[in-house]
Amino acid sequence: MAKSVKKLQEIINGLDEPLRQSFQNVHAGYPEATLERFLNARDGDVSKASKMLIDCLSWRVNNHIDYILELRSLLVLYLYECRNQSCRKKNSMPYAGGRPVFAIGVGNSTYDLASVESYVQSHIQINEYRDRIILPNISNKKVRHVRSCVKIMDMTGLKLSAFSRLKTSIAIATVDDLNYPEKTDTYYIVNAPYVFSACWKAVKPMLQERTKRKVQVLKGNGQDELLQVMDYATLPSFCKTISDSSNNDVFAPNHKFHVELYNYIQNKAVFSGKNFNSLTSEGSLHIQVPTLEEQDPHSETVEVVHAIESVLPSLEAVENASEQNQRGKITTKMAGIQIST
Repeated sequence: MAKSVKKLQEIINGLDEPLRQSFQNVHAGYPEATLERFLNARDGDVSKASKMLIDCLSWRVNNHIDYILELRSLLVLYLYECRNQSCRKKNSMPYAGGRPVFAIGVGNSTYDLASVESYVQSHIQINEYRDRIILPNISNKKVRHVRSCVKIMDMTGLKLSAFSRLKTSIAIATVDDLNYPEKTDTYYIVNAPYVFSACWKAVKPMLQERTKRKVQVLKGNGQDELLQVMDYATLPSFCKTISDSSNNDVFAPNHKFHVELYNYIQNKAVFSGKNFNSLTSEGSLHIQVPTLEEQDPHSETVEVVHAIESVLPSLEAVENASEQNQRGKITTKMAGIQIST
């Protein structure tokens, strides 16, 4: 790995100044570990890793990603969504094994309050805050490099219809896959309804081992399993068997994490003098997201999306049959005939 990292560093050193400057924000003081992330994402292939990293840096420069923490308008959208439960996300914890924990309300996320582009922009802003502020701060406190997070995904309220509205989720996953590789160690799935369990059971055999290892579907609210990797106080409220009245809603805009995020970006925006309209007029906020066809066919996003698409017809057929069966039962009861089916 050391030789591959050295080769990749030499390639980066030969890039134009704007790309090398953007790389400063990407590595946040840990260049070698960052190069390792991109190498791991491409199975140690220096050629593929260098292309991935150069494409990432070019994307950052072309879309002015390095300035996105100075835009208050995107933060306002993010907090508005949290309040309305359209996109429920927050850094809920202190730590799990020294890593930050993000709690995401997937089941109740509708992504219907703004355009796909706006959701992608807001997501990138949170990624940048994580990588340039949260992780370096934790690394300084721990006196060791902490380069990734874990995510707890609450599936409460998830319906099969959500899988047919994948456009926003695919765009966000694509951005993460191509530009923020190896930043999430584990996805813990909790409160999974039957529809998710059925989909995961069908999809899992189609995935690569590396992808499967990252996803852990836990029983119920996952409390027992999660307590093996984090403290009770760290658990989001939706992972606790007994309701804790002292625990604030992790999705509320007035939660400590959201307040700190808002204050940081507010101060950055005032200091820089940049605003949403000025950058939009320059075309920098029309963030480009590659289509599935333009991606590496072996990327995690492409792999998962194609797997879901392949099993959706079968799941929908089962759901339709179940609904018809329920309607039949109701009709039978209304006719005054009791039949066990």
